[in-house]
Amino acid sequence: MYIVSACLLGEPCRYDGNDNLTDWVKELTEDHTVCMVCPETLGKLSVPRPKSEIKDGAVINEEGEDVTKAFEDGARIAYIRAVAAAMSIGEEIEGAILKSNSPSCGKDKVYDGTFTGTMVDGEGIFAKTLREHGIKIYTEKEKF
Repeated sequence: MYIVSACLLGEPCRYDGNDNLTDWVKELTEDHTVCMVCPETLGKLSVPRPKSEIKDGAVINEEGEDVTKAFEDGARIAYIRAVAAAMSIGEEIEGAILKSNSPSCGKDKVYDGTFTGTMVDGEGIFAKTLREHGIKIYTEKEKF
């Protein structure tokens, strides 16, 4: 089973109410079991919502509000949901396919908190949670 960012499968859960539908990720669901999650909405953030970025280890939205707790709560809930889904069908979690650059799901790079489009080395809150549990992470840019 793969954990997949819901936006990559066409769910309109991005901060702006859109999705990031990615054809190869959608095609993967034909041959693999997936657990589709959006850590941000699971953390009770609205759609749409103010854009958020990571700065100095905290997630701050463009209105200056610290939304770190919502991101952490959503990451925890998404992880628990994925583990439960895998257990219920008797499958191992093979990996996760997450939205690159996201403050939740970014794997290697995230926006720097200045809301200027500047990227820095780092990872999103959910990506960090998965990595800490030994789950291999891919992004939609890493077709396999």
